[in-house]
Amino acid sequence: MRRLSILPPLFTALLFIAAPMKGQVTVESGIDNMQILLGELATLKVDVSCDAKARVELPAYQPGQALAEGLLVEVDAMLPADTTLLNEGRRMTVSQQYKITSFDVRPMGDTLYSLPPLTVKVDGRDYHTQPLALKVYSVPIDTVHLDQFFGPKDVMRAPFAWEDWRWVVWGSLLFILLCICMAVLAISLRTGRPIISIIRRKVKLPAHKVALSEIEKIKAERTWAQEDSKEYYTQLTDTLRTYIQERYGFNAMEMTSGEIIERLTQENDEQALAELRELFQTADLVKFAKWQTLINENDANLMTALQYINQTKQEEDPNQPQEEIIVTPEARRQRATIWGMRLTIALAALVACCLLGWIVFRTIDLLL
Repeated sequence: MRRLSILPPLFTALLFIAAPMKGQVTVESGIDNMQILLGELATLKVDVSCDAKARVELPAYQPGQALAEGLLVEVDAMLPADTTLLNEGRRMTVSQQYKITSFDVRPMGDTLYSLPPLTVKVDGRDYHTQPLALKVYSVPIDTVHLDQFFGPKDVMRAPFAWEDWRWVVWGSLLFILLCICMAVLAISLRTGRPIISIIRRKVKLPAHKVALSEIEKIKAERTWAQEDSKEYYTQLTDTLRTYIQERYGFNAMEMTSGEIIERLTQENDEQALAELRELFQTADLVKFAKWQTLINENDANLMTALQYINQTKQEEDPNQPQEEIIVTPEARRQRATIWGMRLTIALAALVACCLLGWIVFRTIDLLL
């Protein structure tokens, strides 16, 4: 019974102890390096632990402002505060860092500075950090040889490293390639010349072989010559006109029969032209006067054409090329339209400009 009577006072005491812990405020400070050279930086850190809803006001300093009045330790920079929530958001820790330094020491010696406590306000109430110490060492000076000093050195350039410049080099090569492609496309678009021409090789036969081959085809189809004499003589005379044009070099396809015979008198003798003149006259009568011919007459005119070709054929030159090269200028239009080429040039120009800007920026960054 006595143990049970003690429990209520114990619970009451715990409640009174826990009540102030909820609003307890802890202020701590520290310095990362308590010994620095003249002008060197040290970091002064202030940590405030309090209720998450409390309003915290930390000391604020401007660059170059003394840490305390009359103290030769100044604040070089004040970093942004960092807040961390604890206990499921019920409490928080606010951390503030100050970069401090000193440019003044005692003549020919070192100085130990006592850093006074900093004042932190939490919900309008002042809390103080513990005092700290900072020792500043002077730079050693040769007081014996004052006339011996070394002037400032030039900026030392870093050695060439391919790893730093390789992307600039590859980018420059790509930029040059883009410029060449744009120039080729622009010139081709302006002049109308094909970018890529398709070359075909065709076997070049002598004029008399071509003509004899055509006459053989006509001879193989002579069964219809009696029924359609006009078509028969049209094919026969066209074959002769083509042969004469290739053999003598004048446009026989656009000339009349009389004009062809008159022109051939300058090349052939009268005996060779006698039967050819008769063949052309018969062909004109059949084509324009609906003249009817017999089978044996058609065969005779066919033999006349064969005989004329064999008499006037030109011997083959062994040095003459046996192939004829044919270039198709329409290859460009088959591969890309004009608008497609213009769009390609525009896109290549845009990429080239962006690439050039990156190359210039990267080069300046490496040089500086």
